[in-house]
Amino acid sequence: MKVDGKLTVLIEVKAVGLDLKESHAKQAVDYAANLGAEWVILTNAATWRVYRVIFAQPIAQEQVFECDLLNLNPRNRAQVESLFLLAKEGHGKSVLDEYHAQRHAMSRYNLGAVILDDVVLDVIRRELRRLSPDVKIDRDELRDELIREVLKREVTEGDKAQEARKKIARAQGRALRIRVSKAAPECSGTDVEDAATQSALSVSP
Repeated sequence: MKVDGKLTVLIEVKAVGLDLKESHAKQAVDYAANLGAEWVILTNAATWRVYRVIFAQPIAQEQVFECDLLNLNPRNRAQVESLFLLAKEGHGKSVLDEYHAQRHAMSRYNLGAVILDDVVLDVIRRELRRLSPDVKIDRDELRDELIREVLKREVTEGDKAQEARKKIARAQGRALRIRVSKAAPECSGTDVEDAATQSALSVSP
């Protein structure tokens, strides 16, 4: 599938009724990577799966969307609107990129990193103190409790969780640089960078 002459999506079509397997996705993704396409649609006419090609070493893929036409509920607006992700008109408007960005922003790893951030933990502590004014709630103790009793281990551990924490730290650093630049324009660039670095280091590992 081409948009403005550029290959954007490779569609791999298997036989009707054939169970889609991981090997089928890998084969299609390898084809797409060789052609420079960022998206792959794998289908057997009934099931449609959309993958984002990850250009790394080795080439990998991320499943972003799946639709089963045989079990689609025409009264479910969200399911019907999701079909636009498969339409050529949607690719022309970069709908897949926008959908993927939204899904990525609201991933469980990002949500977990935000919840365990000091700023959010302080808000939770404040609300808990309203419920129990006489109880002292330590930030580290609250973080440990969230990790142990509320959040799943896979959300707080591993490479994806660590990358999410780093992303939060970088975002906080950029926000701090903007605030410092606006509040104290006379500060040197080094001062601003040092303040941003300290903010990033304060984010829990």
